[in-house]
Amino acid sequence: MALTPETLLRHELVGLHARVVESTNPDAVGISGRVVSETMRTLTLSDGDRVWQLPKQGTTVEFALPCTDEAADAAKASGTAPKLPSETASRTGQSDGCEDVAYVTVDGTRLLSRPALRTEKAGVSTWR
Repeated sequence: MALTPETLLRHELVGLHARVVESTNPDAVGISGRVVSETMRTLTLSDGDRVWQLPKQGTTVEFALPCTDEAADAAKASGTAPKLPSETASRTGQSDGCEDVAYVTVDGTRLLSRPALRTEKAGVSTWR
């Protein structure tokens, strides 16, 4: 399964670039870096110099998804367009219809689960 905006919650987050866009802690807004670790209730980001452990509850995170040919085909099929904020946009102009990065904003409460269980399940269901 390709890593697309629709399937982000089913994939491993470690290694993705992330940026905090909203938080109950105003000091956390703007923190960005690579996800180096994930637990049931926290994300750990590192920018190379510092490491931050952030709670998922009360935090909205924007993930940068690297574009691959398979992901570009899935995005075209689903009719989605990547969100490219001006302060984080980085494009080198590819001619195959695939931008370098797609940005996905996720409410941290949607990530509140054990990472292994979140990636195994088919998604959020009203039936238990």
